[in-house]
Amino acid sequence: MADVGDQIPSSDSPTTPFRKIVLPADETVMVPRPVERPQPPDHPPVRPGQSTQQVQPGQGQPVQPLPPIPPPPPPLKGGLLARVGDIPIKVVYLLGAIIATVLAVVLVFVIFSGDVPKGAQQSPRQVAPISPVPGGSASPRPSAAGVVLPEVPKSLAYPDQAGAATLTVGTISDLATGISYPRLGVPWTAKSFAPFAIAQRVGKVAVPHTVIGSAMLPGATPKPKPAKSADYRDLAVRAVNWTLRTQYPAGATIAWTGSQKVPVGKGWMVGYKVTYTVSGKQKTSQAIVSIHEVGKTKPAMLFASIPQSGKSHYRDLNTIAQNIRTL
Repeated sequence: MADVGDQIPSSDSPTTPFRKIVLPADETVMVPRPVERPQPPDHPPVRPGQSTQQVQPGQGQPVQPLPPIPPPPPPLKGGLLARVGDIPIKVVYLLGAIIATVLAVVLVFVIFSGDVPKGAQQSPRQVAPISPVPGGSASPRPSAAGVVLPEVPKSLAYPDQAGAATLTVGTISDLATGISYPRLGVPWTAKSFAPFAIAQRVGKVAVPHTVIGSAMLPGATPKPKPAKSADYRDLAVRAVNWTLRTQYPAGATIAWTGSQKVPVGKGWMVGYKVTYTVSGKQKTSQAIVSIHEVGKTKPAMLFASIPQSGKSHYRDLNTIAQNIRTL
């Protein structure tokens, strides 16, 4: 007998109740369990230049290893020249400008080296310049050899000279020699005058000079170093001999007018009258030389000389001799 439910038409309406399916009591329906497939491992990162194809799991083939990274290219052969192209253009321009500047400086010295005056490299302080004496027919020349001087007194006070002293307007501090002395006013002017470090002068440059100048002791360094007054007195005589050879006409002679210790410190001062001939006429000058210990290899020297044409300034020699000091 057929089930009642089999008589229901196949075109069921939405409201038709579900059909009831009755299974036998001994019949079991087996639902197959889905097969669990192994999950593929995480893909390793792909390196540049490697293929992205991988063997799928379960296909029975192992995963192929990635090819190694190729080594860096070897350095260029040829050293620095092979890398010139790698230098920035700004560096190239800078190097070019430096080389061009150096070459230009070298060319300037090479081209104009011959324009230097012949006497430009000579020392400007060798010997005091000699100029013609006004009214003379020929220029007198200092003697080349040393002069035999009379024996200097061991003690002789320097006398007061005639005339009126020039007003003192300051002090000259000669750092080159280490001494200071009065700076005289008009008509004296102070300037550099070879061979002295500093000199005060009156009138034109002529032999004999009207000058008060300071310098280190001329000639060789004294050996042994002076230690007592007699040693400084001998150096003062040596300096006087130098003045006769460089500051007066040839054939000049002297007479001592003073020989005494300097007012301050170690040293010796001598005064002398110089007699010489210019254009057949005998003339004289009054002069002093003062030697001072200044703590250097040589003592300092001050020389002052006034010819008879400037005898109104003779008294200035006393001003200088009494006020020389070491710095």
